[in-house]
Amino acid sequence: MIRFFGRLGFLSVFLFGSLTVSVFAVTDNTVNRSAEKKCLFVMSYHKGYEWNDGIDQGVSEKLAGVCQLKKLYLDTKRNPSVAFGKAAGLRAKAVVEQYQPDVLIVADDNASRYLAAPFFKDTDLPIVFCGLNWTASEYGYPYKNATGMVEVAPILPLLKNIQRSIGDVKNGVYLSSDVITEHKDFLRYKDEYRSRGVMLSPVFVSTVSQWKEAYLQAQQADFIIMNNNAGINDWDKSEIEQFVRNNSKVLSVTNYRWMMAYAMLGMTKSPIEQGEWAGEVAAAILSGLPVQEIPVTINKSWFLFVNESLLQAAGISLSNRVLNHAYKTW
Repeated sequence: MIRFFGRLGFLSVFLFGSLTVSVFAVTDNTVNRSAEKKCLFVMSYHKGYEWNDGIDQGVSEKLAGVCQLKKLYLDTKRNPSVAFGKAAGLRAKAVVEQYQPDVLIVADDNASRYLAAPFFKDTDLPIVFCGLNWTASEYGYPYKNATGMVEVAPILPLLKNIQRSIGDVKNGVYLSSDVITEHKDFLRYKDEYRSRGVMLSPVFVSTVSQWKEAYLQAQQADFIIMNNNAGINDWDKSEIEQFVRNNSKVLSVTNYRWMMAYAMLGMTKSPIEQGEWAGEVAAAILSGLPVQEIPVTINKSWFLFVNESLLQAAGISLSNRVLNHAYKTW
C-alpha cells in the first residue's frame, strides 16, 4: 500500500498481484453525466488488445461516478509507423483542445511519445501516465504537471526460474513483433542477461510466416523469450497453438499473460494494476491533491504461470520450486 500525503489528507492506493475498431477511435464513455469534472483517457493501442483492455478496466472502475470519462484509442500497435503515430497524436491533441479535460490520462509509450510530450509538457493540464516500459525519461518526464507508473517486467526472476529448471544457460532467442515497445524491451533484456553471462539474439517479425520460421530456427537455442504477438496482424491463435505443440523442443517463456497459450513458463505483469493506480491518482487530483505531490512509481505485482500441456508435448520438466508456486494453465 502506498500513501500520498498532501494538504488535503492522504490517498491509499492498493497495487494488485481482449475486437477491431476504427483506426482512430473516440468513445464518450461518460460514467456520470452529472459530474462536473472531465477526464480524457488516451490509450496507445486498440480495443481488444488484452493489455490495453486491462488498463482500461482499471481506469474505468476507479473513475466510475468520479468524472465524465472520454476514451481515445491511437491504434499504434496495429499501425506502428512513426508517420501514423504523429498523425494520431495530432488528432488526439485536437480532441484535448475541444474537450478541455480536467485530467489527461495517457497509457503506454506512444500516448506519451505522440501526445503528452510534444504538446502538453509543463502546461497547466494535469497528466497521469501509466504503462511506460522501463523508463519515463525518454519522454522528458517528470514534468511539473505529470506523474505516473512505469511498467517494469520481472526479467531477472524469469531468468532465475529458467536456470532453476534447465540448468546452465548461455544463449537465448528473443522473438517478438516488430514494434517500438518490443525493441525497447529487448534492450533491457539484452543488457541484464549479458551481465549475467547469457547472450540474447533478437528476431522481430511482422507476419505469422516470419514468426514460424524464426520459431523453428530458435529451437537451437537454450530457451526462447516469446515477448509479444501484438502487431502481427495475421495472427491465428488456434494455428499457432498447434504449431508450437508440434515443434517445441526447448523451453519457451514470456512476460505476457495472453502469450501463455504458446509459452511454457510465464512471469506476467498486471495491466489492471496500472489502470487502477492511474484511476486512483486521477481521482485524487480532481479532489485537489497537487500532481507535484504524487511521486512516480513502478508496478509491484507478478504472476507465475506454467503451460503443463505444452511442457508435456515437448518433454520438458520444470523444477518443483517453480511448479509448486505457479498457476497451472491449459
